[in-house]
Parts: sequence; structure tokens; C-alpha cells
Amino acid sequence: MVYEHVFAGAARPRGRANRAWRGKRRWVHGRLWVGMVGALAMGAGWSVPALGTDGVAREESRATGTEERAASAMDIRLPEEPYYFYHGLNYGSEALVQPLRLIINGGYGILQIYGREDRITEVHYETGWENVWRNLGNPIDAIEANGWEDFFEREIIPVSFDGNSAHYWPNYTLHLIGGGMSYRLYSEFYRYHHYPRPNLLSGLTMVVYHMLNEVVENNDYEGWTTDPIADLYIFDPLGILLFSSDRVARFFGQTLHMADWSYQPSLNLSNGNLENNGQNFAMKLDIPRLERCQLFYHYGTHGEFGLSYRLDETDSFSWGVGLKASELVDIATGVKGVTLGFTSGVFYDRNNSLLASLLYADTKDYRLRLNLYPGLFRIGPLAPGVFLAERRNEGMVLGVTLLYPPGLPLGVAVDLH
Repeated sequence: MVYEHVFAGAARPRGRANRAWRGKRRWVHGRLWVGMVGALAMGAGWSVPALGTDGVAREESRATGTEERAASAMDIRLPEEPYYFYHGLNYGSEALVQPLRLIINGGYGILQIYGREDRITEVHYETGWENVWRNLGNPIDAIEANGWEDFFEREIIPVSFDGNSAHYWPNYTLHLIGGGMSYRLYSEFYRYHHYPRPNLLSGLTMVVYHMLNEVVENNDYEGWTTDPIADLYIFDPLGILLFSSDRVARFFGQTLHMADWSYQPSLNLSNGNLENNGQNFAMKLDIPRLERCQLFYHYGTHGEFGLSYRLDETDSFSWGVGLKASELVDIATGVKGVTLGFTSGVFYDRNNSLLASLLYADTKDYRLRLNLYPGLFRIGPLAPGVFLAERRNEGMVLGVTLLYPPGLPLGVAVDLH
């Protein structure tokens, strides 16, 4: 799909007014970057003193150090931080939690939408990088190209249910909640595996993931766009701040039983395509007086709502129907939208770690997709993950994912004729 756009901007004031206008723009831009860095720092557990309070911050640091030494002297051990989203399970979708896999699943998520090639080598990385940074560096100009009202209605305020206008929906579900949960999940992952500064490492992982997502989504487009501004300056930092709270993490982890149920991305050896990639989430809410039943919601580019049924203390079966984002359409200068289609799915999990899913969704690539995750079955010493999909037009594709060697982010796939 070819987009024809031109850079546009409001008329600039002249003389002294022009200098004041540029100063105001630099001030706003500076505050946006301070907000991003502040969110990352707070999520990493750093203390960020307010301006003019360095002395107070130092005194608090000395007091904290004194308390820690006193606690150590008395051999008092502080309680371990809780784990809400990562538990070190070696089966199912949780066994596939790995930073590089997250970056591939989320960073290239837009390739699931119509109008995009599946080969990651076809992405215009240089153009995408330059255009994203140009818009991030000039957020006022980018917003004013279509107006502040348009920016808030499309990206921020949930006032429209039109699929061409409700860009705020993925901003809230995927960037704010999904991105925030991913930050907390990987913070727990790094802590579980004894990495130093797990919050900082998780924050840096999110930066790489979200920047790649914006670059790939931008692709070869050159012009003003508000997408990266809303995502990187507002919703992604807010997600980190939100899920840095134990209270919030506890609500999503223990009340909504939120989990990452992403696909098993694979590289197709037949044509070099990236297959079966995409980040998905699942939530379950207990129903009063129905001990075995829960309300169920599964979403990514698909959104299925239904019920989950507990088979026993560990295993559950879930099903749902809903809508998916299918076709990427250019609806205005610098603004992208999607069309919607019908989906349905069934899911089998153990301890909220997905073991199998079967999804019907007439997407760009697949009509029917089966994912069997590591641990559902074994072949000798191996517990592979497998996906089998019926292509939208004709043919099938088969993929295999292995947990070893550790750190391998991709499986392999081949076309079946």
C-alpha cells in the first residue's frame, strides 16, 4: 500500500513572537522527554529528587542506608517481592517468556495486518527510524498538522466507537495495559533469574520493543504522524508507572488473572517470512457462586470474549468469540486505521500458562491457526511447541519451536503443499 503524504504545519509567527513560540515548543518537548525518563527511572526503582531538593534527597538516602545497616546487623530479612505474572513455569506460554521473543512478537506485530509484507527484510528501517524521530522531536508540529482536537479524539479520549477513529483502543489495551503488564512481567522474569537491576533491564527491553514497533509501523511513510507521540510519550510511560504499583499488579495478576498468551514466532525456511508472530493477552474474572466458571477475555489483534471453565485445580478450558483488526487503511494524512472481522477461539491452559489454542480468524495470512505449546506433549527428551495454520488463500504452514538452546527467540516453519 502506498501512502502519499506531505509535511504540513501551522503558520509560524514572526519576529519576537516567533522566538517565543520556538522557546515554548522546546520547553514542551523537553518536558515530554523528562516524563519518559522519569517513568523509566521510577519503574527501575531509582529515587528522582524534585528540583531544588538535592539536600533532602541526600539526607533521605543516608537515613535509608542507616536503616538498612541496622536491619543487616540484627539479621532481619525483608520479605521477598511477590510474583504476579511470572512463576518460572517450564511449560506452556510462560516457558516462552524471553526478551528477544517479546521484541519479535510485539515489534513486528503490525505485519499481521493487511497491506504489509511478512518479510522483516522488506521493512524500511532507515526511513521509519528517521520519520519516527522527526515526529518525536517535533511533537507540536506533528499534532498541529491535523489539530489538537483530532489528536485527542483519535488517540487519547475514548469518545468514538468508529474503527477508523478509535485509535485510542489499542493505546489503552495494548500500550497502557498490555505494555505495562509486559514491563512488570519482564521485571519479574529478570528478578527470578537473578539479573541485576531487573526493573531497569525490563524498562530498557520495553524501550527497544516499543521503538521497533513504531519504526516497523511507520515503514516507508514520510510525514507528520501522531502515532508515536501518543504511544511513546503518553501510554507507554504511563503503563510502566501504573504496573510499578504492587496494588495495580496484584489486581491484574490475582483478580483478573492476566497472562501473556502470545504466539510462537517462527522463520519460514521456504520463503523467509516471519510466521505466527503476535503478542496476545488473556484475562479471567471469577463469577460469584460459580466456582468453576470465569468470564474470559483474550486479545491482541484479535479480541474474543467468552467463558472459562476450571477442569480441576490446575487446568482450564476457555472459549470466546469477537472481532479482529484485519485491514490497514489510510484514512487521513498521517493517520492509520483498521477494519474489523469475526473471530472465535478455544483455549486450554494449566496454571494460566497456555498449552493449546485453536483460532478461527480470517486474517491476512491465516484462516485457521492451531498452537500447541511446549509441555503439552513430549518426543523423547524434547518438549517442542508446534503451530499448524491453514493459509487464507490455499496451502498450510507448519512450525516448530524448541526451548533449547536457551535464548533462541524463533522457531522454524515450512510450507506444506
